Amino acid sequence: MADIVIVGGGPGGYAAALYAHNFGLDVTLISEERPGGTCLIRGCIPAKQWLQIAEVYSTVKHASDFGVVSSEPEMDWDAALGKKEQTVETLVRGLGGLLKQRGVNVVEGYGRLAGEGKVTVDTSEGTETIEADKVILASGSYARSIPGYEVDGEKIVTSDHALDWPSQPQRVAVIGGGVIGCEFASMLADLGSEVHVFEMMDQIVPGADADGTKTLQRQLQRRGIKFHIGVAVEPANVDGDAITVPFGDESVEVDVVLVAVGRGPRTDDVGLDKTGAQVENGFVQVDPDTMETAETGLYAVGDIVAGTAQLAHVAFAEAIAAVTHIATGETRPVDYRAIPRVTYTHPEFAEVGLTEAQAVEAGYEVETTDHAFNGVGRAIIIGQNQGMVKLISEKDGPILGASIVGPQAGELIHELMYAVGWEALPAEAAAFIHAHPTLAEAVGETLLSATGMSLH
Repeated sequence: MADIVIVGGGPGGYAAALYAHNFGLDVTLISEERPGGTCLIRGCIPAKQWLQIAEVYSTVKHASDFGVVSSEPEMDWDAALGKKEQTVETLVRGLGGLLKQRGVNVVEGYGRLAGEGKVTVDTSEGTETIEADKVILASGSYARSIPGYEVDGEKIVTSDHALDWPSQPQRVAVIGGGVIGCEFASMLADLGSEVHVFEMMDQIVPGADADGTKTLQRQLQRRGIKFHIGVAVEPANVDGDAITVPFGDESVEVDVVLVAVGRGPRTDDVGLDKTGAQVENGFVQVDPDTMETAETGLYAVGDIVAGTAQLAHVAFAEAIAAVTHIATGETRPVDYRAIPRVTYTHPEFAEVGLTEAQAVEAGYEVETTDHAFNGVGRAIIIGQNQGMVKLISEKDGPILGASIVGPQAGELIHELMYAVGWEALPAEAAAFIHAHPTLAEAVGETLLSATGMSLH
């Protein structure tokens, strides 16, 4: 009998398996395919590799802006696909080796909860039952679709298929202007595709800070992306090689439709009906201090957890919380206030903590400060001086949140992650000096401005 059996080999599952090594626990990890999950195999990692490919292409295309003479770049799509697959393979094989090194027993198959401390696994050799003292469910998520856009993997696709397009689509409609939709739109636009993005809410990246999304949308529009905001699409009409996407009294004709309307929890067929866990709209309710469900000994982490962001690094943190409770009985709750959120567009958009609207809704007397990248030396040097840093603070109180639109925003946001997590006052954070010339100076300037004593 194992100490822990984990159902699901994605970030939540494999992180739990790896972290359990610190306590000397006997762990069995059940994974439907090689461990890695959506993130490593068909999500975060391959998507960001494509974005890097697009950035390199765009950099070469605009090399003359820096006095570098080069021929017009051409995309070798097969080579780019190969690079993506090489990156995925490197990380998946590395993870497999690390799990083996840590003594994790990996069982490849489909796992289902089968009563207290029991999990059945459908493998290529039949069905077996595994027993453990504790069970962690980390079954992950799937790409949602909408009526009128039945996914066929060729003309109408999800992000799963788009990562393996056999050739570059020239005209693309992206249904959904959230993080995934905007990232694919940015990548395709950099490679020269015509891109339309449809979002039925009143802004792209719904739920993000409004000032940040407006800034991001302007930058993406300048690169040719056409946004249709606050509109709902009608069912698509597929006619041969062309697809017509109607909306209101208008329509656009494209070669492929990418449906990017979010991800749903994979909980329909994992045996939750045989447990005492509470499930709402497919998401599992947990004690946020321990990640334990309403059934003692059954834990849930990652994309299936109710009310938490579907992010790999959130799953990592939840896995640590669950294993800590299992191993020690103590709590190590996730500080969801200080979780960075990054949209890897060009430019990047990153946030941490509360948005301005959320802070006001929470009852804070809010003060905001922002500083543009257009005067930042390092940003001008690299030719990416559009965007801004925005700080949200409580009046005479700590920093509540921040957003950054600009170069390397996903890296810069971590500086403000600490400020939010440690409830730093703007004056406390502003006291530290930023190197010149760096992109991080934009953060430092914003902090100085928040104290009422700006420099530039």
